[in-house]
Amino acid sequence: MQAGYQVLARKWRPKSFAALVGQEHVVKALSHALDQQRLHHAYLFTGTRGVGKTTIARIMAKALNCELGVTSTPCGQCSSCREIDTGRFVDYIELDAASNRGVDDMTQLLERATYAPTRGRYKVYVIDEVHQLSGHAFNAMLKTLEEPPAHVKFILATTDPQKIPVTVLSRCLQFNLKQMPPTHIVEHLARVLEAEGIPFDAAALRPLAKGAAGSMRDALSLLDQAIAHGSGEVREASVLAMLGTVSSEHLFAVIDALIAGDPAAMVEVAKQMEARSLSFDTALQDLATLFHRIALAQFAPQAIIDNAEREVLAGYAQALDAEYIQLAYQICIHGRDELELAPDDYAGFVMTLLRLHAFAPARSSGGSVTGGVSAGGAAANTGSSARAAASASPTHSPRAAPVSAAKVDVAPPIAVSPAPTSRSISAIDRVDVSGDADWHALVAQLSLTGMAKQLAQNCELSERIGNTFRLRLPPAHKHLLGKIQEDKLQSELQKRFGESVRVVIDVAATASETPAERSRAEQRQRHERAIESIEQDPFVREAVALFNAGIDESSIRPI
Repeated sequence: MQAGYQVLARKWRPKSFAALVGQEHVVKALSHALDQQRLHHAYLFTGTRGVGKTTIARIMAKALNCELGVTSTPCGQCSSCREIDTGRFVDYIELDAASNRGVDDMTQLLERATYAPTRGRYKVYVIDEVHQLSGHAFNAMLKTLEEPPAHVKFILATTDPQKIPVTVLSRCLQFNLKQMPPTHIVEHLARVLEAEGIPFDAAALRPLAKGAAGSMRDALSLLDQAIAHGSGEVREASVLAMLGTVSSEHLFAVIDALIAGDPAAMVEVAKQMEARSLSFDTALQDLATLFHRIALAQFAPQAIIDNAEREVLAGYAQALDAEYIQLAYQICIHGRDELELAPDDYAGFVMTLLRLHAFAPARSSGGSVTGGVSAGGAAANTGSSARAAASASPTHSPRAAPVSAAKVDVAPPIAVSPAPTSRSISAIDRVDVSGDADWHALVAQLSLTGMAKQLAQNCELSERIGNTFRLRLPPAHKHLLGKIQEDKLQSELQKRFGESVRVVIDVAATASETPAERSRAEQRQRHERAIESIEQDPFVREAVALFNAGIDESSIRPI
């Protein structure tokens, strides 16, 4: 680090109310009070670390002692403003209550407060972490805090206002500072990096904002660390490695494998995370957050602020059942609690993933996980009024016979055959691959697993020119792209055709049905035919009429 370097948290500390980020409600109230000369003798700023408590106190001191007069916009150029910024102003006293918490310390402070200011208009006493003062110290300051000299202003700051006596709270004007929203942190970090001339990835700022947990000071400290870690640049891969954060690609891969009913792919993701020494506790936390966001996409899509993930979440909201999302969220929460009881974190994480797979209501290769409630929260519309009536909530007649008294024969399982495809898979051996049907059949024959399989299933064959396969991948699945997956797909195609093959994948909207979409459509058709067959079964209809019951469509499985 070069000599004279100033850390970003200090260099970019706001020096005026206009430069403050995320505390508009406090700035507005204080600005009006200063402009109208309605000044209180004691202020209390509360909030978590790094949200601007002592920064606002310092700006208030400048506003009160600026040589241009009391104003909400201190000049920042006069000797008083400059000395307050550097902490050398004689009438600006910062006290750390953690190390000056006794009654003797408070008595000395109050004695000095009786003397007139040496240079400024007001003596400003800032007591940080005021909740750490002893009970006797609080009692000693009560009288002075209630009726201080006209030239004294007290500014108290704390992260734990519950520990401050109510007698002190009642004598102060209290302002609660909010935690910084991640969007505000990302925007501020981007401005800092642009001003510093440091190259950065916009995607790298989101994990920094998340790691800061609402603290702008922590965000700037993490940014300093990221710049050092990335050799003068801030790149997403470097930031994720520094924080040990699980990338969204890993999380999306888990959901894709869950939808596809591919537990091997889920285990493969866990192995990749273990190889990178990522935190499995953080992974389960982020996975639970992802399920929460998918649920929002189903029921309240307007609540999703991040436009970058809106399309991906909307796709998952359509593919996953609303009831299952609630269960999956709980599985992730309980999985975190059980990590410390597992033989090791890897085993605990894998078992949680397999539990997500095992409890999925229904699945097929590339198919959607569906149950009794469709994505979007609406009941599944099958077009059959009889089925709509049968799926209503069961009601029980008070005169219905006990279950043990009725004997209803159960019909044997009904085999439902899948709809015939437009061409046989074996046709690929005879016909050149040039269209959608050929691509669908080819994908089914390739020996792909994990994310490579999901990549192939979600692609559409755009064109084939010679040995070059140009594929089209929907933007909602662009997280499946990766050199490893593309190399595996290319290798399998080369094995299949016995010659060198080149694969080019474009991220763009598809013009026709992908293998994954067709598989989901076939699964839905099979499920609907199974429901219709069950409803038309005479034994089932007799049981429904006898018990005044309903059919739980989510429990029906095509065979």
